[in-house]
Amino acid sequence: MRKIVTLAAFLGLIMTMANAQGEVRFGFQLSPTFGWMSTDNNKINTNGTNLGLKLGMIGEFYFQENYSVSTGLGFYFNSGGTILHDQAGEYWRNSEVPQLCADDFKSRGPNLKYSVQYVEIPIGLKMRTREFGYLRYYVEPNLGLGFRTQAKGDVENQGDECNDINIQDDVRLLNLFWGVGAGVEYSISESTSIVGGIGTQFGFVDVTKNDDIVYRDNNPTTAAEEDAKAVMRAIVIKLGVMF
Repeated sequence: MRKIVTLAAFLGLIMTMANAQGEVRFGFQLSPTFGWMSTDNNKINTNGTNLGLKLGMIGEFYFQENYSVSTGLGFYFNSGGTILHDQAGEYWRNSEVPQLCADDFKSRGPNLKYSVQYVEIPIGLKMRTREFGYLRYYVEPNLGLGFRTQAKGDVENQGDECNDINIQDDVRLLNLFWGVGAGVEYSISESTSIVGGIGTQFGFVDVTKNDDIVYRDNNPTTAAEEDAKAVMRAIVIKLGVMF
């Protein structure tokens, strides 16, 4: 609850700043990502990354010459990653998992790959330098909200029957994240710039529904609810054009 209140307060502050009169710029991004998942349970470990893509529109609302509120609307394709469970159990219980895969879950800890698509609304504070020749440098902390639109899952090393499973009902609808980016703007005309940079994105809410069952010591008689917090993280290579 405190995280949501903090997010709301931050959004309110920067939207107030955005109401100030100033320059407005729009553009778009096509940004590759390297995503992974991590948990707070040492029996569920990161075991692979996803190559993803962010595609969408960007808006910058300047309240001073080199300070702006940045926001946008975009798609994040193939976020997620692979996590390895040390314990056998019953996983993705809300989804239609093929029986072969479900039976394998009960005999050993599975290697589960998440591929999730979101519609994202980020909002941040962009701080840039004055122009040096054709270049400006910037730093951009941000927060954001993602709405899950699709979720697919693969059980690694189990063949095609256990791939491309619809796991939408085992992934939460909303994802909250924060991050920071830095990079350069290169002016190619008076009103157009190419943007390049690198940034991080860290989810801070559990993206899984925790309806799974784990077998402690791989013994079904010791079944317990799986309550690990799983979050999504990513490195973003920002590529864009601003007008």
